[in-house]
Amino acid sequence: MNRPIRPLFGAAPRPELGPVLDSESIAYRALVPPSDDECCWETYHDNSKTERHDRPPPNDLVRARMAALAPALAYEGYPTIALPPPPDLTMPIGAAIRARVTGRDMASCALDLDQVSALLFNAYGETRDNAETTFPRPFRTVPSGGALYPLDLYLHSARIAGAPPGLYYYDPTRHQLRLVRRGDQTHKLSGFFVQPELPLNSAAQLFITAFFERSTFKYRDRGYRFALLEAGHVAQNFNLAGTALGLAVTCVGGYFDRDVDDFLQIDGITRSTIYAQVVGGRGIGADTTHW
Repeated sequence: MNRPIRPLFGAAPRPELGPVLDSESIAYRALVPPSDDECCWETYHDNSKTERHDRPPPNDLVRARMAALAPALAYEGYPTIALPPPPDLTMPIGAAIRARVTGRDMASCALDLDQVSALLFNAYGETRDNAETTFPRPFRTVPSGGALYPLDLYLHSARIAGAPPGLYYYDPTRHQLRLVRRGDQTHKLSGFFVQPELPLNSAAQLFITAFFERSTFKYRDRGYRFALLEAGHVAQNFNLAGTALGLAVTCVGGYFDRDVDDFLQIDGITRSTIYAQVVGGRGIGADTTHW
């Protein structure tokens, strides 16, 4: 079955324009005006497909670009909070998967640094080095296309014992927090959520952002898709770690992207928020079994 031609400048695919010439040749890109019924997601999805004629950049170029793109943001000069080694999570993985639920009823609670360490390390921490290969970037707790790790995590909280209220950046290469902005921003953040009660009822809010070039320089449009997939891996790890700690976690897709990006002081194009989560205590009636 012939596929529709992939369009040039964001126009919707038009099946009547004809098939790809053959499996090894570059498809002719037809220039057609956008239509009223154009669906951007269809255009994106088609353009992010891997084709037989696609060729990755040479390894020496990949290594050079990886070296130029730091695996974590520097935030040099910002106050640092060293996180303790993450505690072992003793809940069996099968039990954590079965017990994971969306935390609809959160109870007000404070988090300690051990809990924060466990949540962030299991979400996106470094697990082992990669020195034996020609791509010496350490591995993390999630799979990543080309081990490029395009994501950055921000945590806001006014309820971490031993840490001042504020917005933090998680540096996985050093397993530490950088205090990006001081002060309790919970009420401001509530205006950025479709459900404003989520930040108000939670102990902390996690924002998963993507620095797209870390992935797209190698995989082009496909790299954007890889960043979205990776955010799902991170979010599930955060869910399971929270479950094992006896906490409630809610994944959030309903937020106003531009407001959150502005709050994080990222431009929304080269770097943007692609997922959010909130974490807090389990509400009354929740199963609080702690392994």
